[in-house]
Amino acid sequence: MDEKSGLKNFPVICVGGSAGGLDAYISLLQNLPVDLGVAIVIVNHLRTVATHLHEILPMHTTMPVELITERLDIEPNHVFVIPENRDLHILGNEFRLKPISKPKGWPNVITVFLRSLTTNWDGKIIAVIVSGYDGDGAEALCEIKEAGGITMAQLPDTAAQPDMPETAIESGCIDFILSPKGIANEIKRIASGEM
Repeated sequence: MDEKSGLKNFPVICVGGSAGGLDAYISLLQNLPVDLGVAIVIVNHLRTVATHLHEILPMHTTMPVELITERLDIEPNHVFVIPENRDLHILGNEFRLKPISKPKGWPNVITVFLRSLTTNWDGKIIAVIVSGYDGDGAEALCEIKEAGGITMAQLPDTAAQPDMPETAIESGCIDFILSPKGIANEIKRIASGEM
């Protein structure tokens, strides 16, 4: 089998969040099998504060957790974390980092990455919006659905900061509104149906 042709046939799950997102990320990872065959990309809506997610999350999953660097390969059964003060893109099977395109006000790093996925990823895309301020990610959700992807939002009652999931739901393009554990169960169902 041609190694290159198999690189993009696994789902990418973008989990976008901000304030209060850590609890959701942990619950999600604790409820996902480590061999599900998906790549999980955590796009935390931070601009200047250094991220520590790549140090915290390995305590909650045995999947490798990596801070994304330029041209890092995207692989299944891995968790990838966006670095602060960067926009994240995907090209082929690699991550690309660019200077943040919205340096003032609320960043839109989740929207930027979701749009990159719709353009540059051939496999299944699952967009998940969890706890956080503002509405980053919501603008790209209809594009994810148009590209054949699946969209999920954290049930606002279970979010420490419901702004981000509420804005996602208001887009009219959310397929599932669930608790973090419910999101994990739905991802398992979707991924096992594809594999």
